[in-house]
Amino acid sequence: MNEIKAIEAAQMKSELDNFKVGDTVKVHFKIVEGKTERIQIYEGLVIAMKNSGVGKTFTVRKNSYGVGVERVFPIHSPRIARVERVRPGRVRRAKLYYIRDKIGKAAKIKELIIKKASKVKAMEIKTESQA
Repeated sequence: MNEIKAIEAAQMKSELDNFKVGDTVKVHFKIVEGKTERIQIYEGLVIAMKNSGVGKTFTVRKNSYGVGVERVFPIHSPRIARVERVRPGRVRRAKLYYIRDKIGKAAKIKELIIKKASKVKAMEIKTESQA
């Protein structure tokens, strides 16, 4: 059992936990086409996060030409180059499945406004954790 936990710990990425449900994110995803490899950006709203540990996943929803498209990404996948938070969202739910039924402006999530003092504090905590 300890060997399995050691292998899982080696595969985990810690830098990708800077977003939560309700945030609008850009997922930089590596795509292999034959011998070439490129990074494709998938931008949308995080509507769910599931599981924990190595099997943790998050679901991103976007509208593409009037059609809602959802994609599930494993957080600790080596194919994810990075996840960039574009806009923090203010929600009171853990799963935002109700967004699937909404159209247009009704499908928007309010933006989370972070005060300057808490921004400075958050930056200090972030730099301390990286050191």
